[in-house]
Amino acid sequence: MKELLNYDKAASNFYMHNKPKVLPILSWDLSGSFFDKTCKDLDDLRFLKNLAQSNRWSYRNTFNEELMDKEEVILVTDPELKIVYATNNVFKMNGYTLNEIKGKNPKIFQGEETSSKITATITKAIKNMEPFEAIVINYRKDGSTYNCWIKGEPIFNKKGKIVNFIAFEREVA
Repeated sequence: MKELLNYDKAASNFYMHNKPKVLPILSWDLSGSFFDKTCKDLDDLRFLKNLAQSNRWSYRNTFNEELMDKEEVILVTDPELKIVYATNNVFKMNGYTLNEIKGKNPKIFQGEETSSKITATITKAIKNMEPFEAIVINYRKDGSTYNCWIKGEPIFNKKGKIVNFIAFEREVA
């Protein structure tokens, strides 16, 4: 098993610095779906890195652990809380694609069973530009509910101005 872990790390390092879009034929016996997921994760990491550079984030997270190890969804909004980006795995969690949610408020995931007390706490933290962590009942595109752990925080540029908010999310039992 340790050999497979070393292979994964070596492959991740290789694909992080290259942009292959085809799976070598000899690798089909390993896992084509893992390759597809890895390519999507690396595309997400590249986009987040470019977003951080273009907005001059003072934030230093590389997102590797959250996205690739913990498989958390990473959601980025602008200061007005309009979704700018969501990693590809958002579709697996709630059935929405980035194109469907881009430009919308994250409240799109809330519904009747979502606790107003918890959302008020999150809203207060956002207004005060403070980090927060909560579990909320969210809604998938098909209307079913799921418990969503969210860890969010404001992102400032190097001059101290708020430029984005970021949330790390995953479904929990």
